[in-house]
Amino acid sequence: MKTGLHTQLRQRATEGRPIRVGLIGAGKFGSMYLAQVPNTPGVHLAGVADLSPAAARRNLERVGWHHERAAAPSLDAALADGRTHVGEDWQALVRHPAIDVIVECTGHPVAAVEHCLAAIAEGKHVVNVTVEADAFCGPLLARRAAEAGVVYSLAFGDQPALICDLVDWARTCGFPVVAAGRGHKWLPHFAQSTPETVWGFYGLTPEQAERGGLNPKMFNSFLDGSKPAIECTAVANATGLAVPSGGLLYPPAAIDEIPGVTRPQAEGGVLERKGMVEVISSLRRDGTTIPYDIRMGVWVTVEGEADYVRHCFEEYGAKTDPSGRYFTLYKRWHLIGLEVGYSVASVALRGEATGAATAWVADVVATAKRDLRAGETLDGEGGYTVVGRLQPAEASRAHGGLPLGLAHDLVLQRPVAAGQMLCWDDVVARPELPAWRLRREMEALA
Repeated sequence: MKTGLHTQLRQRATEGRPIRVGLIGAGKFGSMYLAQVPNTPGVHLAGVADLSPAAARRNLERVGWHHERAAAPSLDAALADGRTHVGEDWQALVRHPAIDVIVECTGHPVAAVEHCLAAIAEGKHVVNVTVEADAFCGPLLARRAAEAGVVYSLAFGDQPALICDLVDWARTCGFPVVAAGRGHKWLPHFAQSTPETVWGFYGLTPEQAERGGLNPKMFNSFLDGSKPAIECTAVANATGLAVPSGGLLYPPAAIDEIPGVTRPQAEGGVLERKGMVEVISSLRRDGTTIPYDIRMGVWVTVEGEADYVRHCFEEYGAKTDPSGRYFTLYKRWHLIGLEVGYSVASVALRGEATGAATAWVADVVATAKRDLRAGETLDGEGGYTVVGRLQPAEASRAHGGLPLGLAHDLVLQRPVAAGQMLCWDDVVARPELPAWRLRREMEALA
C-alpha cells in the first residue's frame, strides 16, 4: 500500500536507501532547495555542479550548511559517506549510476536542454527548474523521458507546477476548468524595461538588490512579461488550456474579483472562450495597488454547471462571480525553491511528474524591444534586446517564430523593427546546439 510522500521518505531513510540527487546550478533557486535538504529525510544530495564551485560553497554556507557537509573530495566519496561533492563537472553528475534524480537549476535554457537530454539518456529522472527551456521544447523532452522509462517534471514551488496541480485538482473533482494562471505586477510600459530600470519598478534601490544577491536580468524577465509568458506556455502545454490569440491581457483584479474577470467575454469577463490561461495584474491601470491581490500566487477558475453545484457554492459561502456559476480556488503565495523537494520525491517515489508537457499548444516568441540592427547579439529574456510574446503554437509555427528560450547569444543577420516578432531567418543558425536541433525536430513532428 502506498502512503504519503513524507512517510515513504522516512521509510527510505530507515532502510538506508535515500533518493540520491544531483543538482546542476546553485544560484538563488538552487540555494532555496539546498536550504531544505537537511530537513528532508530519505534524500541525499550527493553532488552539486556549478560553473563557480566557490560561489556554490558560499551559498551552501549561507543557507546553513556546515562546511564539512559539502567537503566530499569526489562524487564517489560523497556517495560513500553521505556528504556532498561540489564541483564543475555536470557530466560526471549525470553519468554516475548511483544518482536517481537530476535537478536542473541553471536558469540558462540552452544549457538546460543539454543537461536534461543527457540526464534522460543516462536513465535519470529530471526535475527541470529552468522553465524557459520547457517553454520551447518541453513536449519533446517529456516524450524522450517517457521513451527512456524515466520521469521529466516541472518543479513544484515554481508557479507553473502549482498551477498544473490546481488544474489537476479541479478536473479530478469533476469541475470544468474555465481559466488558470498566476498573478503579476503589471503595467503595459513594463514591457520595455531593461536591467537598468528594473529596480525602480520593483521599488528597490540598486544597493538593496546587490545586498540580496538579486540578478537584475532575471528579475527583469519577470517584470517585462517574458517570464509570465514563459510560465503560461508551460502550463498550456502541460494542461491543454488555450492561450489568448493576441497575447496575455493582464486584467487587474483583487482576489474576490477573479471569478468575474476570468469568465468568457459574452458573460462579462475577458476570456475569448472557456479553457484558457491568463495572468492577473496586482495593479490597476492607473498604477494604484490592489489591496488583496494574487501577485505572488496562482489560481484556477472552475464552473458549477449544475444548479445543485452552484447551490453548494452558495451554501458553503464560496466566493463566486455575480451569477454564482464561477468559483476561483487559489494559493496566494508560492515558495519557489523551498518546495522543489516535493517534485524530487514525487518523481522518485511515485513516478509522477508535478506537471509536464503533453502537447505543443503554446509558444513564446522573441519580440524586439527596440529597433535591432544586423550584427547585434541577442541577450535573451530580461535583457535589452527582446521580450517574450505568448502565442498559440500554430501561430508561432506559421510565422516561423524564434522561441525566446533560444534567443541567447544569437547574431542577427538582418534588422528587426521594435515590436516585431523575430523568426528563424532573422538570426545566424546554430544547428550545433542540442537545444536548436531539438526545437527544430519538435517543429518537424508537429
